[in-house]
Amino acid sequence: MPTYAYACTTCGHAFEARQSFSEPSLTVCEQCGGALRKQYGAVGVTFNGAGFYRTDSRASASKTTASSGGGSSD
Repeated sequence: MPTYAYACTTCGHAFEARQSFSEPSLTVCEQCGGALRKQYGAVGVTFNGAGFYRTDSRASASKTTASSGGGSSD
């Protein structure tokens, strides 16, 4: 279940809530009753390995083209 960060626009109270994807977003502050705003931060995803960088895909594409010879040998 993902964790979402919220902050109140009235009192500034900030907290995190674990909610499923199907649950609606929280809209009312539990402390003052003000409007809540969902906070967005850095995503905790990293891509490791070959093929995830622009230079990796270009380098591997040029190697396969050069080594294949570009034609058939009959």
